[in-house]
Amino acid sequence: MQGHSPAIPHLARPGRPAVVARTLAELNGPTWGMVELPVRLMWSPNRRFDLGDPDQLLWMYENVLRETTRSEDLRRLVDGRTLRRVWRLLNLPRGVRQAWESRHPGLRTA
Repeated sequence: MQGHSPAIPHLARPGRPAVVARTLAELNGPTWGMVELPVRLMWSPNRRFDLGDPDQLLWMYENVLRETTRSEDLRRLVDGRTLRRVWRLLNLPRGVRQAWESRHPGLRTA
């Protein structure tokens, strides 16, 4: 009889599993304006992002997806449609990308 190995979580960084939203539809973050991330998501003194600047939007999403340990952060800061649109442009750790694409296979072809 073969044993089953337990599911191994995708890691955002060593020792910390990536947090993934259940659905992209629940992600109702802002799509324009200025957003300031909490210190727990970004330790830099410059934590404000202008979502009208494509580079700043990508940088903010990368930080949120990589650093969050809370689903609420995802729902409050990330927009599902925007995430799908920019997915291929995001520079993410392999574990974060794999976790999101495992839960949301449509991102692989976004």
